[in-house]
Amino acid sequence: MKLSELFKNIEYTVLCGNADACEVDRIEYNSRLINEGELFVCLPGARADGHDFAAAAYRAGCRAFLCERPLDLPSNAFQAATPDTRSALAEISAAFYGYPAEKLHIIGITGTKGKTTTSLLIQSILEKSGIPCAYIGSNGVIINGKHVETVNTTPESRELQHYFSIMLSEGVTHAVIEVSSQALNHNRVQGISFDVCIFTNLSPDHIGEGEHASFEEYRAAKKKLFTDYGCRLAIFNEDDDAASFMKDGISCPALVFSTKDENADFVGTSPMPYRDETSLGIFFNCSNAGRTTRVQMRNPGEFSVCNGLAAIAACSYYGVSVKDAADILALTSVTGRFEVVDGIPGRTFIIDYAHNGLSLTSALTVLRKYEPERLICVFGSVGGRTKNRRRELAEASSALADYSIITSDNPDFEAPSDITDEILEHYDKSTPYEVIIDREDAVRRAVQMAEQNDIVLFAGKGHERYQLIRGEKVPFSEREIIRDECRTIMLQSAAHGE
Repeated sequence: MKLSELFKNIEYTVLCGNADACEVDRIEYNSRLINEGELFVCLPGARADGHDFAAAAYRAGCRAFLCERPLDLPSNAFQAATPDTRSALAEISAAFYGYPAEKLHIIGITGTKGKTTTSLLIQSILEKSGIPCAYIGSNGVIINGKHVETVNTTPESRELQHYFSIMLSEGVTHAVIEVSSQALNHNRVQGISFDVCIFTNLSPDHIGEGEHASFEEYRAAKKKLFTDYGCRLAIFNEDDDAASFMKDGISCPALVFSTKDENADFVGTSPMPYRDETSLGIFFNCSNAGRTTRVQMRNPGEFSVCNGLAAIAACSYYGVSVKDAADILALTSVTGRFEVVDGIPGRTFIIDYAHNGLSLTSALTVLRKYEPERLICVFGSVGGRTKNRRRELAEASSALADYSIITSDNPDFEAPSDITDEILEHYDKSTPYEVIIDREDAVRRAVQMAEQNDIVLFAGKGHERYQLIRGEKVPFSEREIIRDECRTIMLQSAAHGE
């Protein structure tokens, strides 16, 4: 594509070369991945600046550059300057892929917690209602059942437009996207018009160096989704203190859901935990338009009611009835978010992404309400960073679990035994525990020791399909290991006539 065509919707000044004479066959912003015939976009970042890598891109064969300031490059390199390369990247990526987002119905979800679960619930409801729906978020990208891992909750704009184009080619009509505050601040979703925008909740998070300077800035970033992206319907959690701030000044119709306000559009009442032979979750009543529907969710905790209400409300925009949505929710587990892995009758196995003290405390507290005979927790801590989490995780598990298995969780370049040793320094030894460095062995041990009415929480990995070891992502499916060990135990029991 000619650069003059690619740049038609951005403000730019040619510093060197001719935009009509220069053609590119790909857009790239990582100098390590650039090739001849591609456009290198210099993105400034918190830790590195793409302008500093322009020379490396030139040495790799690149001869077209979009920048915010002049680059010291040979005269045969085309250079164009634009005020904001992140904003420009969003616009030129949309142009390069033929504006695929304009042909999709897109749902955006923002908030501190609940984005992943709510997004995947919406995708499940729409898909099973005959509406082809893709997903982009913390669990990667899912298009027609095919999964691709991503680095960020909301990928960079170039990747977003690429995935949108794939969706169209595969017959997808709808997409649900987790929209992070960083994505909103860095223009990753610029140029996308959303059908439905959902606010889940807000609490202090992502505040500090390299992220948001204050809670107020974080909150303001979230609000942009409802004011700056052509939202046709906004959906808010009325129970959250920030709901009024989020609603103020919006110009589109709005729906609210609540577990407290009987005047809300979707009201969740009478929550009741349930537990069957292998799974657990929550029942509640959903009232909407004068009708009340009983809803069953395979996700525990009263916060799951809000996630379910948000999903039901969003899908109603596309004509899915509350009753039909409820029937689908009863059969839906969310990958890596309190995910129930059916295995051995009388035992409950739960996979969750809880990887810090707050989330592990919350997960174990919720599971305690199901009155297990024993609550067993398998957990570790990420290597090379977040060392303060090790104390939090140790304190949470030793205080709330009946038995802990301390193991590895993405040790990377740090020795796994050093991580478990540090966890043990903060672990209350009055709670029984054991250390099993190899996570697969730890998972199998937890399944083997589970007895009637026990609940086992496998914390930390969640949706991840790998272990990060010495910089390499080694394939690792906690889900499949649990299922395999359960099958082995069931076969052994059958062989012994038990």
